[in-house]
Parts: sequence; structure tokens; C-alpha cells
Amino acid sequence: MIPKILAQVARGFVMGAADVVPGVSGGTIALVFGIYQKLIDSIRDGARALGTLATGDIKGFRRRVVALDFLFLIPLLFGILVAVASLAHLIETQLHDNPEEMAGLFFGLVVASVFVAWGMLRKRMFTHVLVMAVVAVVVCFLLGYQSGPVQDPSALVFVGAGSLAICAMILPGISGSFILLMMGMYAPVLGAVDDRAFADLIFVAIGATIGLALFSSVLGWILERAFDLVMAALIGLMVGSLRVVWPWPNGVGVISEDATEVIDGTGLEWPEIDQIAGPLVLAIAAAALVMAIARISERFSASH
Repeated sequence: MIPKILAQVARGFVMGAADVVPGVSGGTIALVFGIYQKLIDSIRDGARALGTLATGDIKGFRRRVVALDFLFLIPLLFGILVAVASLAHLIETQLHDNPEEMAGLFFGLVVASVFVAWGMLRKRMFTHVLVMAVVAVVVCFLLGYQSGPVQDPSALVFVGAGSLAICAMILPGISGSFILLMMGMYAPVLGAVDDRAFADLIFVAIGATIGLALFSSVLGWILERAFDLVMAALIGLMVGSLRVVWPWPNGVGVISEDATEVIDGTGLEWPEIDQIAGPLVLAIAAAALVMAIARISERFSASH
């Protein structure tokens, strides 16, 4: 029993570590470990339990809760939380100290994830390419109006960020942290974790709970019926959002030590020669890591 629990905690830690950095999907890691379908089923069961509670059916709620596989869920969630808590400070510090290099790392992760998601398409039709292109152009254009991380976000913004980011857990190919980065909420949420700002984290958790309850069944239903179309839209989202992780001039943008200053995160410049090496090396290494994870996932799926 204990070895199985520890193994599940380890799986959760790897999933959490993957979701802390933009580009790597916790859903993809779940596929690698062979627990993706069980994870989806558990999330749906939990959402249905909340649904029965919302209708006032206390007995039905208890029945559904008792049926949940807590030996699967609790160690997994614990591992995810440990990963997020232990890595938040390191990443937040690097975002401030080395924004271009970190953006290069994220850029490589996202580019590789685009190719991984493209490989997940069951059929490649003109409609999918068109959806991908339209979404990419629109997202890239809209992100041009985003100056950088959101400064002093309200409780409602934290709730919204949590509800959207959590959906990435059930979507292989895109990570929750990437959604936060695109929204300008990556640095604020990471800072809340690092600073132990429990009030903000509670709002994120509330949003995550709402997001899972509202979207898990809907997303599952859509994926079952229009998987390729959803993946094409996600690919377009990632391609368009590469604007956020282009390393130059300011990386993904930061909130500086001056509390009133937000540094632009969507500006686009071509680097000087002496600015290329660090971000480029990290981008290549990150892309290689994602491709290796994808290859392991393919082999695992083929053997099961």
C-alpha cells in the first residue's frame, strides 16, 4: 500500500513540475504514466458529486463522494502541490533576474508542444489548418495589447485565472501555467505561492474548483466528439501566444522591484548577437525535453 501511495505522490510531483512551467502539459505527463483516463474519470466523478450537492441532494452527494478513489486522488494532488510550492520561488526569482533566458526556455517548451499537439491530430484536414491559423492570428493580435503581468490583481481575477488554468489539466498538449502566462497572471500566481499569500491562493483554488465542476464534463464531451477541432484550436492558441514568450526585449515581462512598474512582455525585437546564446541554448534543451516526453508517451501508449 505505502509503495503505491509513494509512487502516486511521485507521479503528482512530476505532473505539478510540468504544469509550473509554460509549455509542458500535466495532461501529457498523465498520458506518459498511464493514468490519464482514470484522472479524467475521477475529475468527472468529483464534478458530478458537486453537482448533486448543488441540487441539495445530500445523500446523493455522500454516495458519490464515498465512491471516489481517494487513494488515487489525494496522493496525486499532494505531489502536485509539493511540486508547485517547491519550484515557485526558483522560477519567480529567475523571471526577475534572467527574463530573456527564462523566456527562451518557455519558448522552446511551447514550440515543441505545438509539434506534439499536431501529432495528436487523428486526421489533418484543411478545416483544422484553417481553425489553427485563424486562432493563431487573432490571439497574436490581441496579445499585442497586453503590456505584461497583471499588477495587483483582484480576487475575482484570481478566481478567473484558476478556473481557466485548471482546464489545462484535462487537455494534453497545453499547460495551466501557459494559460496563466497568456493572461498575464503567471507572475502574480507564482508570487502568491512563493509569498504564501493564502488569501490569493484560496481564490485561485475556488476558481480551480469552479472550473473543474463546470468544464470537466463539457470538455470531455467536446473532446469525444470533436477532438481534432479542439486540438487545432489549441495549437493555434499556442502558436499565437508565442508572442508572449519571445525572449526579446523583456522576456515574458515582469513586475519590477518598483511596485508601480510593469515591464512589457509582448514587445518584439530582434536580438543583438551577444543576446542570442543563452535563450537559444535553453530553448533547444527545453524542446528536446518535451519531444523526449512525447516519445516516451507514444511508446507507453503503443505497449498498452
